[in-house]
Amino acid sequence: MPGGMKLSKAHKPNQFLESLKAEGEVILEDTQLRSKSSSSIPPSDPITVTIEEKLNVTVKRDGGVTNFDVQGTLALQVLNDTDGYIQLQIENQDAPGLSFRTHPNIDKQLFNGQKIVGARDPSRPFPSGQNETPLVKWRIEGLNESSLPLTVSCWPSTSGNTTVVNIEYEASDMFDLHNVIVSIPLPALRDAPSVKQIDGEWRYDSRNSVLEWSVMLIDQSNRSGSMEFSVPAADPSTFFPISVGFSASNTFSNVKNNAILRITYCI
Repeated sequence: MPGGMKLSKAHKPNQFLESLKAEGEVILEDTQLRSKSSSSIPPSDPITVTIEEKLNVTVKRDGGVTNFDVQGTLALQVLNDTDGYIQLQIENQDAPGLSFRTHPNIDKQLFNGQKIVGARDPSRPFPSGQNETPLVKWRIEGLNESSLPLTVSCWPSTSGNTTVVNIEYEASDMFDLHNVIVSIPLPALRDAPSVKQIDGEWRYDSRNSVLEWSVMLIDQSNRSGSMEFSVPAADPSTFFPISVGFSASNTFSNVKNNAILRITYCI
């Protein structure tokens, strides 16, 4: 769950922050689709808006998706109390199955009508500190296998005392993918697997019996790739399940922060 934030004025607790701390967060271990933008008012007092989606997918060995979960968060970091009196003007793609949920202290009517993220009580600034404050969450439901940014196929074949494994990836043109890591479980080995061919780099984790296939960037130049390696004869099920991780600079929802708006509150 999110950590607490430091308030500049310890003698006056920020109720907005306290309710955020009570809400909690669900953390998924998965792929991140992330964009970050920042603006400063003035430049020495930065305001940072982070937009992140987390993708958790389970695909069966013979194809077909059993789980496709996309969850997103818009978070705000304000370093100084005086810059907490702001609103965020956002936009998003009108994607089927996309639903938003705002924090209770966000003005829901303002958000639903104008896509402006602002405090329900304008006299209460957004909390300041070194940590990010989650303000808006969303979820996308109803996606299927055709929406996957990346698919991986694994073909083990045993002949005599050797198993040859051919692995391929196919990436859609929806995203450019960064830091792609495909982790293949292996049987217990005395020596590292023999890698015959690879598009990218590989690393053998002997402690966990895992072969990691890494590609720094998948873009228009390499939407498909393959690897072939061999090990002593092993059951085909040994090489499953395969785990895939990557990051991307854009998201399914295409949520963007267009402007940081200063609001004036007069007592």
